[in-house]
Order: sequence, then structure tokens, then C-alpha cells
Amino acid sequence: MIRGFFIDFILPLLLFLIVRSILGSLFKRGRGNAVQSRSEPSPSMELKKDPVCGTYVSPATGVSRSVQGHVIYFCSKECRDKFVG
Repeated sequence: MIRGFFIDFILPLLLFLIVRSILGSLFKRGRGNAVQSRSEPSPSMELKKDPVCGTYVSPATGVSRSVQGHVIYFCSKECRDKFVG
């Protein structure tokens, strides 16, 4: 009786839940990548090149300095000081 209940009800239910979980994660992953690839990068996401060492810096996290009306971004305070000094 219990064996029949397990084979007829519990085993198909477990298989259904496993397959649903696998397919759900595949579709969520694909949908997230498609949305990201279609979106336009915002101006704040644009990287700026450090004029001293040549690394690329995010304006949100880089060190900035205004020189002759232009904002220049640096990767560190040391690079900023070398440029100014």
C-alpha cells in the first residue's frame, strides 16, 4: 500500500518539481542576459582613462579633479597627485 502510494504519487511529484526547478532556472538565466544585452549603458557607466597610469576608472568610484573646466578621473589619490604635482 505505502509502496504503491510512493510509486504512483510521490515519485512523479518529485520528478515534476525537479524538472520544473531546472527549467525555471534556465529560463530565468536566459531572460536576465537578454534584458542586460539590450539595455543601453548610462553615461555614469562609461569608464574614463586615468592619464597617469592608463587604467580605466568608473566615474562613480574614481578620484576626480577639475582642470581648466574639464573633470579628469584618476584611479587613486597617488595618480592624481602625480598629475597635479
